[in-house]
Amino acid sequence: MTQANTSNSHTHYILNKPYGYLSQFISNDKKEQKKRFLGSLFNFALGTMPIGRLDEKSEGLLLLTTNSRISTYITTSSVEKEYYVQLDGEISNLALEEMKKGVEIGFSGKKYLTKPCKASKLKDKPIFPKRAKKIRDARHGPTSWVSITLTEGKFKQVRKMTAAVGFPTLRLIRVRIGNIKLGNLKTGEVKIIEGINL
Repeated sequence: MTQANTSNSHTHYILNKPYGYLSQFISNDKKEQKKRFLGSLFNFALGTMPIGRLDEKSEGLLLLTTNSRISTYITTSSVEKEYYVQLDGEISNLALEEMKKGVEIGFSGKKYLTKPCKASKLKDKPIFPKRAKKIRDARHGPTSWVSITLTEGKFKQVRKMTAAVGFPTLRLIRVRIGNIKLGNLKTGEVKIIEGINL
């Protein structure tokens, strides 16, 4: 277990980010002025920043802190981030093996080969609250759930990886960062934590 520098003068939070929220507090982009931001969920301390991000359509565990050193440490080190992902179709073992070894995705206008990761099919469908925006039903074909664990986090990486092996992402929920788990945290719920132990 690694304990990041957690001074008592700083405040740390865990949040279950809902679908449709941007992982930021403000935006200077005119197109994003009507979007939903994290500040509407909780009265965060001045100087709070999200550690890494989840894109607007993604849900789940988000860490926030007023300590920029912790933020830098987590985003630049090999801390595991685990995601439960609902896919369009019944994923094959071959596709899982391809993701484990690394697949080529587009990033910043260039081709990028993802680092080896952990990927496995979930035996049982995980139980999560219904998403704000409805996901297509079984009439449009089968779906499957997988666990994908990364030690990196390029923009929309998980979505790009599953699409690269032929199984587009329907729903994406981050369930763990290091030793910190989403657990039973309700959608939109925020909790103050004493420190960030990874």
